[in-house]
Formats: sequence, structure tokens, C-alpha cells
Amino acid sequence: MRKRAFTSLASILLILVTGCEANGQATFQQDVIPTAAGELTITFVGHGTLMFRFDGKVIHVDPVGREADYSTMPDADLVLVTHEHGDHLDPDAIAAIRTEETVVIYSRSCEGRVDGAIVMENGETRTEHGIGIEAIPAYNLVHMRPTGQPYHPKGNGNGYVITFGDKRVFVAGDTENAPEMMALEDIDIAFLPMNLPYTMTPEMVAEAARAFRPKILYPYHFGRTDPDELVKLLEGVEGIEVRIREMS
Repeated sequence: MRKRAFTSLASILLILVTGCEANGQATFQQDVIPTAAGELTITFVGHGTLMFRFDGKVIHVDPVGREADYSTMPDADLVLVTHEHGDHLDPDAIAAIRTEETVVIYSRSCEGRVDGAIVMENGETRTEHGIGIEAIPAYNLVHMRPTGQPYHPKGNGNGYVITFGDKRVFVAGDTENAPEMMALEDIDIAFLPMNLPYTMTPEMVAEAARAFRPKILYPYHFGRTDPDELVKLLEGVEGIEVRIREMS
């Protein structure tokens, strides 16, 4: 497994890299980040799928069965879904981790796909289980289908800024470097997608990172794009630490 850190600042991460199998169950790379309210554990499930543990709560982002056996995953306090595509929205995976207390939040394009889920519109904010959530528009500006329709039209999808104690984590979803992303402030950790033709080029990701300057940047959902291209583009940029995990 690859791991890199590029920064002149002291790292705020304790990195835990697990193996591929443990007791017959898949395990995943994890990073543990200290916050003012305790540790935040990030689990890199794969592609666009993440899991966070914080303050006794479990938050799943875009849980899909192709990335993990969700019958073996921890029950969710909160589920966030960025948009309706099958590599992000999987009602069966959500059902496997849902309890009576689970809050499911998704974008407008997912409406009606999961009973009892809450639609968050672009620009809305709310707090669930003590965790602040902001819905950031996620859409294409450049890359289009042959019909001329964007792969991700404006208004369909969300990225999410999630507040864990004093840390703000941005999970972008499928998007390009839209103005709403470029205007973000005080982002500690960002997950930015980087696979063509659906999301951003490495150059777009680098431009976005220079604009809102996350302290830690994880390229994710990067498919066949070489994340080393992003590392080279941001080499020498102070204050941004690029970390590569198995998120193709």
C-alpha cells in the first residue's frame, strides 16, 4: 500500500494501515486525527466510500456494496449520500447498517430511493447527532455526455462539509472545481474526486486546493488517474499535505 506525506508542517495524523483480511473479514486503511473533542477515525473503504467514527458515533458516506460487505460493517448513526449514481447510492447497503436511530441524508437526485431519508438541498445546513453538516453544490462545468448534458448537473448532487469538534472535513462527491467549492473556508481535510471524464483532472484538483487550502488533501474516487500527478502539481505548496490512500 502506498502512503505519502508532503508538508513542512508537523503532521496532525496518526496513520494506521491495516491488512487486507482479518479473521476472514475485510479491513481497511484508517487515519486517526485528533480534534478538540476527541479522536476522529477515518476509514477508507474504497472509491467514493468512507466511514468516520467520532464521539461514539458512526458516519457512513456513500456506502455501497461493491466496496464492502455492509452486513459486517458498524451500524450507522448518520448516513450521507452525495448523489444518485450506483457507485454512491445503494439502498441495500444503507438498509444493512440502518437502525431506528439512523439519520439518512441525501441529495435531491436521490429523492424517493430510501424511505424516511432527508433531502438536503444545495446550500442547506443542519445538525444531526451533534454533528454539523453543510451541503455544497457538486456538479460539472466542463465534462459532458455526448448529448451535451453534464455528467452531474447542477442542483442534483451534494458535497458535504462535516464538522467534527474543531475540524471541518469536506467530502466533495462527484464534482468539478465549481465556484462554491473554490470559495470554501477553514477546511481542515478535503476529499476531492479525480477521475475522467466524470469529475476533475489533477490540474482542477490542484487549482481547487490552492483556492481553499485544505490542510490535508486526499484525492479519492480517482479511478485510473495517477494520484502522483496531483502530488507533482502541489509539490512545494506550503500548508497542504497530500495523502494517498487506496481510493481508486
